[in-house]
Amino acid sequence: MRAEALISTLNETRPILIAGATASGKSALALRVAKQLGGVIINADAMQVYAGWQILTARPSKREEDNITHLLYGHVKNTESYSVGDWLRQIRPLINENLRPIIVGGTGLYFRALTEGLAEIPNIPQLFKTRSSKLIQNGRLSDMIADLDETTRSKIDLQNPVRVARAWEVLQATGKSIVSWQANTPPPLLDIKKCDAIHIHSDSHWLNQRIKIRFETMISDGVLEEVIENSKSWDPQLQSSQAIGATQLIEHISGNISIQKATELAVIASRQYAKRQRTWFRKRMTDWITITAEQL
Repeated sequence: MRAEALISTLNETRPILIAGATASGKSALALRVAKQLGGVIINADAMQVYAGWQILTARPSKREEDNITHLLYGHVKNTESYSVGDWLRQIRPLINENLRPIIVGGTGLYFRALTEGLAEIPNIPQLFKTRSSKLIQNGRLSDMIADLDETTRSKIDLQNPVRVARAWEVLQATGKSIVSWQANTPPPLLDIKKCDAIHIHSDSHWLNQRIKIRFETMISDGVLEEVIENSKSWDPQLQSSQAIGATQLIEHISGNISIQKATELAVIASRQYAKRQRTWFRKRMTDWITITAEQL
């Protein structure tokens, strides 16, 4: 389905959700929808919340933000942690306003929390977050996985260190598994049946090429200057440091690898992340409107 045909089917007042893998064209579609139907664009990407990463996370440009209202973009300091619970609390009043939300991003857990609800897990003390970061740094992700119960292991992405760390921290801090907490989940902010929910699906070969071209464009657009600025407060344990390409470009400006090698490694990491996203969306968003990215 072409973008114009899709937009013509959308309700003029219902919230719109747009999800898809990195570089699949989500933001461009959100802009077209907002221009034609009105509304405000709200970020649902865990890395685009960070103020220091404008180019690296492909945040909307200043001109785009000036033309259409964009919310929850670049409002968190790189040194701060930010959870799905933080995002849900901040989006709540935006949904209740009389502005139709167009919620767009690639963080599946944000959409899941928004439409399925989020367990009210107590705040985890920094002590446990520090411990989990050290275990990951020391290559002991498998030890953390082994500490989890079988049910939790079957429900989270064990290839994603962030998800494993979160489950491990919750278990260590509360004595209950994250799955147990999730069993008592309050009602969601949005009923998926009362939204126009769009999943952008993309062919892997097409998307891999897009990822490569986009990263090369980031280099020409000045991402190295952005990395140099962020290197002043760089800490690999920070959540913001998990932005795809950040570690590789830090290695380059530190003189450890060439820009060609940094680009190669960053593109590989981005493609691996996109593969996980595509798998997650395909399994979880079976009741969403699925469109093909190549046709947008």
